[in-house]
Amino acid sequence: MPTVVLMDSSLSMTRPVSVEGSEEFQRKNLAVHGLTMLFEHMATNYRLEFTSLVTFSSLWELMVPFTRDYNTLQEALNNLEDYDKTCLEAALQGVSNIVQQEWGTSCPCQLVCSMYSTDILHLEQLINLNGGEGQIYTMDGPLCLKSVQSMFGKLIDQAYSPFHAVLRCGNLTSDVQVFPRPEPVTIDEEVDPMPRTVQTDLEIVGFIEIGDISSPPVLSRHLVLPIAVNKEGDEIGTGATDDTEEETPTNQMAGKSPNFCVLLHGSLKVEGMVALVQLGPDWFGMLYSQADSKKKSNLMMSLFEPGSEPLPWLGRISQLGPASDAAENPYGEDDSKSPFPIQPKNKRSYAQNVTVWIKASGLQTDVQKILRNARKLPEKTQTFYKELNRLRKAALAFGFWELLKSVAELLERECTLLPDSAHPDAAFQLSHAAQQLKLASSGDSKYAAYEHNITPMLTDFSGGGGADRI
Repeated sequence: MPTVVLMDSSLSMTRPVSVEGSEEFQRKNLAVHGLTMLFEHMATNYRLEFTSLVTFSSLWELMVPFTRDYNTLQEALNNLEDYDKTCLEAALQGVSNIVQQEWGTSCPCQLVCSMYSTDILHLEQLINLNGGEGQIYTMDGPLCLKSVQSMFGKLIDQAYSPFHAVLRCGNLTSDVQVFPRPEPVTIDEEVDPMPRTVQTDLEIVGFIEIGDISSPPVLSRHLVLPIAVNKEGDEIGTGATDDTEEETPTNQMAGKSPNFCVLLHGSLKVEGMVALVQLGPDWFGMLYSQADSKKKSNLMMSLFEPGSEPLPWLGRISQLGPASDAAENPYGEDDSKSPFPIQPKNKRSYAQNVTVWIKASGLQTDVQKILRNARKLPEKTQTFYKELNRLRKAALAFGFWELLKSVAELLERECTLLPDSAHPDAAFQLSHAAQQLKLASSGDSKYAAYEHNITPMLTDFSGGGGADRI
C-alpha cells in the first residue's frame, strides 16, 4: 500500500522548542527527526513500499514523487524551506490528485501527516469522513526528542511493522515475510462480528491444479518473501532485492542457503499448480507463482473470504483429499477430465434464463418478438405464449405494471389490424392474451401471481377445444 508523507512547512513549525542542552531545536527539527526514524525503518523492513513526500502551507508542493529510494526522501526532508500559514484542506486535495494520477481511484493509500495542531476535534472529523479509518498520534509529555521517538514508534508498530510468519508443509518449514501485511477482516453476516487476523503459522493443506481453482474472488493479494536465518537464529534479510541494490555479503549468504519457500515457488511454477494454505480457523488462501515479466516471477498469496466453502465449485475445503485415496482417478487415466466444479444441490438463480433490461433497446426487442409471433398465429401459438409469459414475469418482478397494460393495448391493436385472410383463432388468442395482461396489471392477486402462466385459449379452431364441444 503506497504511503504519502505530508509535512507541514508553515511558519508555525519554526517556533523554538525548549530542550535541555545548548543546541536549539525547532518544531520542524523534531518532525524531521521523527520522519527520519520512519524512513529508516521502512528502508529496512518495507523496501517494497512506494513513498512520496509532500509539503504544505497555504499551498502544497510535491517534493518527491512515489519512489523506493529512501535516500532521496531523506535528502528532500533535510532541505525543506519555510513558507506561510497552514492550510490542511488544500494539502489534502493535492494529495488526492497525486494519488489518483499515480494509482487511480481503486488503490488504497496511507497518509502520514506531520503537523502541529491544537484542533484535535477537526482532525477527528476528518477521520470520521474517512469511514473511521485512521488515528491521531500525540506526544506524551513535553516537546522533546524522546517524546517524538515514542510517538513515531507507536505509528511504526501499528502501521508499518512487518508481518513475519512460518510457512509449513509437513516437515518442511520456512520463515517468510508477507507484504503488505494482511489486514484484519470482519464478517458482517455474523451476529457478533469479530475481526479475524491471519495467523503467523501458515499451514499448507494441499495442492490443486490452476485449471480447477480457476480465477477465484479474493480479499487481497500479498508477496511472500523468504527470510534467511543464520545458524545463530538471527534474521539476515529477505530474499527479495531491488534492481538497483548491490550484492552484499549478507545477500550472497541468503542466496546460497537452502530455503523451502524457494523450492515451493519453483515447484508451483513448473507444475502449474497452487497450494491451499490455512490462514486461521475456517479461513483459507492460496499460494501461487505470478510472473511480472518473462524472466521474473514472485510467490504470491491470495486471501479467500473466511468460511469453510469460499469457492462454491470446490465444495468444502476440509472435505478435499488426495486423488490417490479415490477408488478411481478423478482426473481420468490421461488427465482428460476434472472432478470440478462440484454441482450444487440447489439450482442457482443465475443458472436460469433471467430477463434483464439494461437499455431501452433490450425491452423493445422483447416486445417486437411478441408482436412478430402474434402476426404468425396460430402456427406460433406456443412460442407466442412462451415469450409473453417471460415478459410478464419480468414486468411483475420489476413492478413494471405499465408495461403489461401497454403490451395489452398493442395486442388489441394487432387484433384489429388482422387481414381478412387471417385464421379465426388468431383473433381469439390475441384478445385472450390482452385481457390476461390487463388483469395482471390491475394487481389482482389471482392474475398477478408470479408463478401464474397465461395458457392458450381453447377454441373450436384449436386442436382439442372443438372436439369437446361436439
